[in-house]
Amino acid sequence: MHKHNKITIQPGFTIIELLVVIVVIGILAAITIISYTGIVQKAKIATFQSDLTNASKQIKIFQATNNNGDYPTTVDCTIPDSTINKCVRASGTNTFSYTQQNSLNPKAFTLDVTDGFSIYRITNDSSPVAVVALSCPSGYIVVPGSSTYSTSDFCVMKYEAKNVSGIATSQASGTPWTDITQTSAITTSAAACSGCHLINESEWMTIAKNVLGVASNWTGGTVGSGSMYIGHSDNSPANALVADAGGDGYFNTGNTTGSTQRRTLTLSNGEIIWDLAGNVFELTSGSASAGKPGVSGAGWGNRDWTTVTAPGSLTPNISPAGTGIAGSGGWGNSQGMGVISSDADDATAKVFIRGGYWGLDSSMSGIFSVNIGQTAGGTSSPATGFRVAK
Repeated sequence: MHKHNKITIQPGFTIIELLVVIVVIGILAAITIISYTGIVQKAKIATFQSDLTNASKQIKIFQATNNNGDYPTTVDCTIPDSTINKCVRASGTNTFSYTQQNSLNPKAFTLDVTDGFSIYRITNDSSPVAVVALSCPSGYIVVPGSSTYSTSDFCVMKYEAKNVSGIATSQASGTPWTDITQTSAITTSAAACSGCHLINESEWMTIAKNVLGVASNWTGGTVGSGSMYIGHSDNSPANALVADAGGDGYFNTGNTTGSTQRRTLTLSNGEIIWDLAGNVFELTSGSASAGKPGVSGAGWGNRDWTTVTAPGSLTPNISPAGTGIAGSGGWGNSQGMGVISSDADDATAKVFIRGGYWGLDSSMSGIFSVNIGQTAGGTSSPATGFRVAK
């Protein structure tokens, strides 16, 4: 009698089970790759930041020990250090790109580091930040950011906003769009382009500090010498003016070279901005309740910045002194700074109206002129317009 062995057949994976396993493995692999990529990216950014921070310290030490107080002209490690060169090295295959502007006051430098793909930047006035190539709308210019006001590079209208078929447009032709409240200006600015907004106080102050430090914006040819140009503000002619596409800063003012009525100011990057100090007042999106600068107990008034006894607690600091530029603490009407119109004891919410207008006493006009006395939906005026940023 034969004895048969019992054969047991073990079932294998079904197609569905195999597919599930493959999908799970794929998900785990994707998570691993993403995590690794994130770690590599963080390490790269840390290297960029370290390179820039270390190099910036060396450049600033060079300036502090330079008899002229200049930054190095070059940071080239292929030549010996000298009175104009300082070798600064980047990690691995990273490379630096450097420019200095010793003609500015305060003097400035920009240092970029790249691995051929990403770019990070540091300046004398900022911490390391990623460089994002700005694509500004037509009629807008690029404004360099400032650590003083916590801004990165941004776009702003080169000209005061003009009403072109109901769209806020930056162009030389046409008179500024006026008779608008802050509430309406905010809505209108947002509709100008994707990402557009009514210029805010930090952006205004970034521009103000930047142009304040450029020698060509002063009648004396050096920072702090003479007066800043204050734009059309002598009531002659007694109306807002169109701009000149050709770039003549005295266009239609009846004035010539040497007059403070020049309507253009130059930024440190060479860009030109029109009518920041005159022509029409400009709304910003700023507002303040308590903490307004002025003179405690004196009520409302138009005051020279040098007479302010209550500096207030606004952020950002809107005074010339807040820029940190040497000598700015003593600058007022005589230097074309304009006035502060406010009530230091007023704790109700009021909006910011900037610059001057064609009929304002020229001694009151300037890029630091600010009126903090109207409500957001307050009375509009033919002397008040706005400017859009992105």
